[in-house]
Amino acid sequence: MSSSRKVYFYTLGCRVNQYETDATRELFTSAGYEETDDPSKAQVCVVNTCTVTAEADRKSGQRLRRLSRENPDAVIVAMGCASQMADGVVDADIVISNKDRNNIIRAIEEFKGAKTHKTQHVRPEVTRKDDYHDFGTVVSPEGSRAFMKIEDGCDNFCSYCIIPFARGRVASRSRESILNEARSLAASGFREIIVSGIEVCSYGEDRGEGIESLLGVLNDIASVEGISRIRIGSMEPSSLTSKFIEGIASIDKLCPHFHLSLQSGSDTVLKRMNRKYDSSLYLEKVRLLREAFPTMKLTTDIICGFPGETDEEFEETLEFVKEAGLSKIHVFPYSVREGTRAASMPQVPGNVAKQRVNILLDHSSLAEASYAKSLVGKDLEVLIETEREDYYTGYCREYVMTHVYVKDGIKHKPGDIITVKAVSNDGAILIC
Repeated sequence: MSSSRKVYFYTLGCRVNQYETDATRELFTSAGYEETDDPSKAQVCVVNTCTVTAEADRKSGQRLRRLSRENPDAVIVAMGCASQMADGVVDADIVISNKDRNNIIRAIEEFKGAKTHKTQHVRPEVTRKDDYHDFGTVVSPEGSRAFMKIEDGCDNFCSYCIIPFARGRVASRSRESILNEARSLAASGFREIIVSGIEVCSYGEDRGEGIESLLGVLNDIASVEGISRIRIGSMEPSSLTSKFIEGIASIDKLCPHFHLSLQSGSDTVLKRMNRKYDSSLYLEKVRLLREAFPTMKLTTDIICGFPGETDEEFEETLEFVKEAGLSKIHVFPYSVREGTRAASMPQVPGNVAKQRVNILLDHSSLAEASYAKSLVGKDLEVLIETEREDYYTGYCREYVMTHVYVKDGIKHKPGDIITVKAVSNDGAILIC
């Protein structure tokens, strides 16, 4: 096949989507395609869609329509969660289901040969368990840190979330496949692996295993020579056990940075959300983590303006984030998602939700700067990622962006891990 054929990728949504785009990119490369950043020059345009919110849905459709308009001769392909959930006609020539991504090249060739208007997909049955859809080894095209997907699907069915319907039930990757990818990533020069999934703490549940199976995966990755650092993606508080926390504390390569999902600090809101924990359980997990990792950075997600959220419930959330000592908060206004239970609940006015978002964002900025300041004077291990005119950038183990200024003509390169002392902070950025 000629290398003159070009493919353009556009990705919306989470880290898992980015990982799957990287995997799909490798399929196109193997088929003789060359990637382009200019969609007007592409013979194929692939949009990896997201449906986590109504806004993500809108942006996915908007991008597909724009590409169809700007490059009518290209084959427009929709993949990802928004296309998976679409009941009507998606604005694309080909729609690839989440379970059929490996067949994307074949679908394109069949479309071009038959000029079929649409390729249909089948939505996964949420009551049915599926095997893990394994892409094999996926190597990101750039960077010193690599995301590794070990799990797909979710069994939680929170009242606001459509993802279990788009992704299906929990499906876990084999430990052998995970270990093989870790070795390949190390051989490609990656020093840090971020272990990810739709609900990473559910790893092994589909095989009747507990969270200790995730501990086994982390130990497997830690055994790979060349991998120096490991991070865990977003964790569910209700899944964590004291045994698991003790186990990860014994892994020297594990970074002291944890994203512990919250969504609300109000117990009544958490109940309406159908979350599997309350505020007291969350605080207990934070206490156990902080005992094991005294200097850890703790981040979370919070939804503002969830249906029925009162001023008092929002104040409970505000007080809770202070009590928990959160270092950074990713804040989102609630977005109605049709097909979920929350869509039929009494809605909070958008301007009220926006005000609450701004209040929490202000708190998050102060908390993030305060956490960075707490590391000033400490020796930090920094993984160099980029080189600027007179300094290098990278993240320390605690996941704080760090600027390392050149001293005594010492040169570094991306992928180097160096130990430096933080001398000051500029807001959330550490200066070394």
